Amino acid sequence: MVTDTLAPTATDALLGVERSLSGRKWRLRPADDTVVAMIARQHGLPDALARVIAARGIPAEAAGRYVMPRLRDVFPDPSSLADMDVAAGLIWDALEAGRQIAIFADYDVDGATSAAQLHGWLKHFGCDAEIYIPDRIEEGYGPTAAAFSTLRERGAELVVTLDCGAAAHEALKHGAGIGLDIIVVDHHLMDADFPPAAALVNPNRPDDTSGCGHLAAAGVTFVLLAALNREGRRRGAVTPGNEPDLLQWIDLAALGTVCDVVALTGLNRALVAQGLRAMSQWARTGLRALADVAGVDGPASTYHAGFLLGPRINAGGRVGRSDLGARLLTTDDTGLAARLAAELDALNAERRAIEAQVQEAALAQIERQGAERAVLVASGEGWHPGVIGVVAGRLKDRFSKPVIVIGVDRTADRPVGKGSGRSVPGVNLGAAIAAARSEGLLVAGGGHAMAGGLTVDPDRINELVAYLDDRLGPELDRATDAMAFEADGVLAASGVTADLAEMLERAEPYGQGNPEPRFVLPRMRVSFAKRVGADHVRFSLQDTSGATVQGISFRTADTALGEALLAAGEGLWHVAGRIKLDTWQGRRRVQLQLDDLATAHE
Repeated sequence: MVTDTLAPTATDALLGVERSLSGRKWRLRPADDTVVAMIARQHGLPDALARVIAARGIPAEAAGRYVMPRLRDVFPDPSSLADMDVAAGLIWDALEAGRQIAIFADYDVDGATSAAQLHGWLKHFGCDAEIYIPDRIEEGYGPTAAAFSTLRERGAELVVTLDCGAAAHEALKHGAGIGLDIIVVDHHLMDADFPPAAALVNPNRPDDTSGCGHLAAAGVTFVLLAALNREGRRRGAVTPGNEPDLLQWIDLAALGTVCDVVALTGLNRALVAQGLRAMSQWARTGLRALADVAGVDGPASTYHAGFLLGPRINAGGRVGRSDLGARLLTTDDTGLAARLAAELDALNAERRAIEAQVQEAALAQIERQGAERAVLVASGEGWHPGVIGVVAGRLKDRFSKPVIVIGVDRTADRPVGKGSGRSVPGVNLGAAIAAARSEGLLVAGGGHAMAGGLTVDPDRINELVAYLDDRLGPELDRATDAMAFEADGVLAASGVTADLAEMLERAEPYGQGNPEPRFVLPRMRVSFAKRVGADHVRFSLQDTSGATVQGISFRTADTALGEALLAAGEGLWHVAGRIKLDTWQGRRRVQLQLDDLATAHE
């Protein structure tokens, strides 16, 4: 199945490809043949799957846990997270005293799923906590003094911030001054200057030694629920008869984890694997309604979560009402869920149209910038702040460099630029943004290694770009080799089968930190290609023996990859991509999802 005779050593260019159409060197992902054999023998796995597992650094003795990850094998002691026990104690104090609790969450999927988890747990004990999601345009990211004042006026006494708050010094100071107890539950990078919170739970705070810094906020919140159950048992308030089963919220933890694009290793991998199985029952009213409008068919996958469900939940915060996602995920009313899902679906279509306009303008700017730039920055007046992060991600994938997209608003009393950035492996964009903030180049900013947000004076954008170029240039140089396209093997066209695709599904979930297997098909001719949808290309490949492979290339019709495919019949190509099962109207067929092309010499 895997053509070993065409596979060079891991340090060489695979099939001699030093620079593909996407500008990358191709390599074979290294795997120890002895470990491959041990995995296959000890766990009864096919060689192709054993090689995929070994190439991800999994030792033979851990391969079983990799294929079937379980929470109990990797779940941390909640007390290992700094301030977790303090936070659990404060929440229980408020519950037992009958104090009013409010939840303040970010407007993205990670925030909404975190809010829905905590809301559900509190509701189990009779507390119907208010959920406050800030408006992206009117209020911006994170807590504000005005928001805390509003919650206090509504009677809140304890506020739990989720997926935000770790850098909200002034807002938290104001909240404490008006009588609020505030617990911060976050995961974003932060420095040693802690905000004034009653408890600060963040595995990325500098003094946290839990080793859970890879968690999304949805994962941290799930651990918080475990801490709350344990604290309740300690107090005698939780008994075997009334203890909530945390697994009823694991689908939410999985959805937030996938959509926040954190590494799918360790606890994240177990949360997503077990959470997707739970999600596949479609028992949660809101997710079932959303799956219906999104056309999700069959068991839930990371693709469904990240590309069909997540964008629709995000659409409320991007171009609509920010609370729609959290409302959908917390309702048991099927009629309300259907209406909310339909509204989010319509907003997602609107978001895509706005995004296309901003992307076209940002791309035109970036293409005029020098190829030597370490970070690509585009800015424009009136660019919708709800889509700039998505556009940055698209352009990052296209150019294999960190990209920041800034929307400038000059209608306010003081002009302001709101930016969102996405990075590549090995280039810590969040840390660079935090450093720029410390240097006084930003009004606000932060994030994590792969993404960040910022607020900047429009007149200082050029100064910011120069600073980031200097800081990130060495990181990008070191990371360039790491960004080579890595394949798990070389296949003949006849090896692209449904059996192989089903086999690879056994090692899911794939994602950040656990890359989906890629394979190379050498010396293929494009026998058919057609543009489909807005910018996709459907194609057929044929090798010299006459064996054929069907494929799809997403969002590439107007790129070099798409143009090469659409010039069907011209020349031979080495073709790289993922082997996937395509389910349509109950039929399952195998297809190649294209990643890259390289010229194959006659």
